[in-house]
Amino acid sequence: MKNPSKFSVLSAAAACLALSLTGCGSSSAEKAGVNGATGSEPVTLTVGTFNEFGYEALFEEYEALNPNVTIEHKKAATTNEARDNLTTRLAAGSGLSDIEAVEVDWLPELLQYPDRFADLSDPAVEGRWLDWKAEAATTDDGKLLGYGTDSGPEAVCYNAELLKKAGMPSERGEVAKMLGTTWDSYFEAGKAFKAASPDSAWFDSAGAIYQGMSNQLEKVYEEEDGTVIATENQKVKDTYNQVLKASTEDGLSAHLSQWSDDWASGFQTGAFATTLCPGWMLGVIEGNAAGVTGWDVANVFPGGGGNWGGSYLTVPTQGEHQAEAKKLAGWLTAPEQQIKAFTAKGTFPSQKEALESSELLGQTNAFFNGAPTGQIFAERAKAVEVTPFKGTKYFAINDAMQQALTRVDVDKSDDAASSWEKFVAAVKSL
Repeated sequence: MKNPSKFSVLSAAAACLALSLTGCGSSSAEKAGVNGATGSEPVTLTVGTFNEFGYEALFEEYEALNPNVTIEHKKAATTNEARDNLTTRLAAGSGLSDIEAVEVDWLPELLQYPDRFADLSDPAVEGRWLDWKAEAATTDDGKLLGYGTDSGPEAVCYNAELLKKAGMPSERGEVAKMLGTTWDSYFEAGKAFKAASPDSAWFDSAGAIYQGMSNQLEKVYEEEDGTVIATENQKVKDTYNQVLKASTEDGLSAHLSQWSDDWASGFQTGAFATTLCPGWMLGVIEGNAAGVTGWDVANVFPGGGGNWGGSYLTVPTQGEHQAEAKKLAGWLTAPEQQIKAFTAKGTFPSQKEALESSELLGQTNAFFNGAPTGQIFAERAKAVEVTPFKGTKYFAINDAMQQALTRVDVDKSDDAASSWEKFVAAVKSL
């Protein structure tokens, strides 16, 4: 979903992983004492994450609570980079961190190789997460391979200063009404903005808009039995065409590749007025827009509710400190720490207890004009009605789709029709 230019590299890594892990033996988790008590000997734990998890202060807190533990944080810039590292080192059988964060879009690939991850099931964590969050990381025979971190209920973040200059509403309640509840109403508001403010775009990236729209489809690229439907799914093609029409014909896009340097700089230069905004995006925006005033969050999402992203902490069985790693992963994903991570970076909790917390619901965000982000994203989470099925080929197909969108929206090397044909060819080659 991020950094789409790495599609061919990632596909090769995935193929290497599949070949090397075929016929793997039984799990070594029990031999390593994953479910046993942790010790007091000095230990250094490595933790691999990506983007912003909000863990920096939590690592310091854990080290203070556990003087024998030193934590080394390895943070990848994007999920693509993290996935490339994970699949390559998993295939090699060495080199992974004691704890590896896994994004939900590529979790199904790893569930094919359960013996390479510790079974994290434990009576102490039963019922801790939202049902769908835990089920996504559970194998058919009941092994829990990941502790859920955040979820990604979506709102719309916007630059109020740009809306004011365009003579449009800028207060978050009025902005929510203006944006409306459909994609058509969102794009119509964009046309009005563009007419009044030709030097700025309405949204940042066609790829980001597509992601938000496709996450509202029950089936995107695959059937439950593994049948690939990506190129025949009319809803996918309609979404693709609608996004690119808004980008090219209507001129609403800033024509930026999300996560690129130009995209990050766009927050400083006022290149676009709105961006789709799952909770974890708050920290990304604040980091990129440091020193910029005017960003806010509207309690609305076109098309109803939507969830983008959400991750898990896994413990690879190649690690030497699995018991200590499981203990740390459990602590990081406990309700109290999920609320602290949300306070730090906007990573919205997936824990039932955290979601019911008055501390969470009372959260505000000073950078986003004091927006009641706890309440907003709690309401956005309740609005989610569809969780798309994501099979083992989801990530690779979606990466090919992002390339197709980028060719039209960013590179301008293809029109929508020719780029779609290249997408079809890429999917057939998988």
